[in-house]
Amino acid sequence: MEEIRKFVDEMITWAGVTGDFVPMLRHILLTITAILLAILSDFLCRKILVPLISKITDKTDITWDDVLLNKKVLTSACHIVPAVVIWSLMPLIYLEYPIFKEILERATGIYIVVMSVRTALVFIGSFKGLEDSQERRSSAQQYFHTFCGVLRVLMLFVAAVVVVAILLGKNPMTLFAGLGATSAVLMLVFKDTITGLVAGVRLTSNDMLHKGDWITVKSVDANGIVEDMSLTTVKVRNFDNTIVTISPITLVNGSFQNWIGMQKSGGRRVKRVVYFDFRSVRLVDETFKCTLLAKHFATEDSFKLKESLQKAIDKDIQEGKDIEDLKNPAALAPTNLQLYRKFMEKYLRQRPEVNTDLTLMVRHMEATQCGLPIEFYFFIKDKVWVNYEHILADIMEHAYALANEFGLKIYEQYPEQ
Repeated sequence: MEEIRKFVDEMITWAGVTGDFVPMLRHILLTITAILLAILSDFLCRKILVPLISKITDKTDITWDDVLLNKKVLTSACHIVPAVVIWSLMPLIYLEYPIFKEILERATGIYIVVMSVRTALVFIGSFKGLEDSQERRSSAQQYFHTFCGVLRVLMLFVAAVVVVAILLGKNPMTLFAGLGATSAVLMLVFKDTITGLVAGVRLTSNDMLHKGDWITVKSVDANGIVEDMSLTTVKVRNFDNTIVTISPITLVNGSFQNWIGMQKSGGRRVKRVVYFDFRSVRLVDETFKCTLLAKHFATEDSFKLKESLQKAIDKDIQEGKDIEDLKNPAALAPTNLQLYRKFMEKYLRQRPEVNTDLTLMVRHMEATQCGLPIEFYFFIKDKVWVNYEHILADIMEHAYALANEFGLKIYEQYPEQ
């Protein structure tokens, strides 16, 4: 640096400038030199170094370097180089003006700290590019995401302390040592961050929630996919494309429904109830039996007694018990509702969209004043919402229409006139 100063003095002497104008002209020339060197360093970084690094990363087979060393990160780093050049030349330029030297050194130092933190934050943010936004974030990825969030907060906190130390002209370690007395204030300022961090760790460590999960939180009307998880918020995009932000502590202290179990299972559950009019339930006579057999809504086996019941009757006969009431054909005759339930179970098992490996039944529910409820309980293989709803509608529409073939009437409550 001293060589630069001597070179400038020689240029001034060679130009024939003497007297009181020499110091002023020296400072002007040194300032111009520093500015030109800063501009040159910025040009070299932006026009030569950044394109060179980009070409090198593009030619490699790995993808993480393209994401982490992207143009945004490199451009942010380029802001630091000119400031470092000016800061290093500051003692040379303002050697005879210590006040200006100290002011500009502090301003340049603050700029370097701010831009360094900005570059680091951009670099940390670029890790998101390594994730597939359409896939569920794994536990390891969620831990790393939480760690990055903590690292951002710590970096901003340290940068703020360093900036204050530069402004006050003190050693940053002295300020850090004095933070113990202000810990109560810091706890108040960072309360949401600390509680969010603890809640986020609990959500992740207990495998309760990850990015990409479908959750339902009734307390805040959230029903959609988790788009992002940070230290203080969980962003959920509802199926109507509205976005709900929820505090992690709300999820930990409250309750929410995570549908990931359904998404990983072999099907999505259907649990629909149809109410039938009691007056339409009747025994099947020979005429109606022939009609059902002709339409293939029943088989001869449908009218046979179950093997266990037949064995019980035969045993009672052998033991001489009185079973005169059971000898009445109506006592053991099937009902139209019974045949309907058997047919619908068989129908569901033959549908290729229904997962027969999971629970499947058409069962009685407790009778109500609105009729006799029959519940259809089964699982559809396709868990995509639109496809699921179409398949469900098709099956239930057949269930409604086929009820009439068995002489059953679905209960309807008409609105009051």
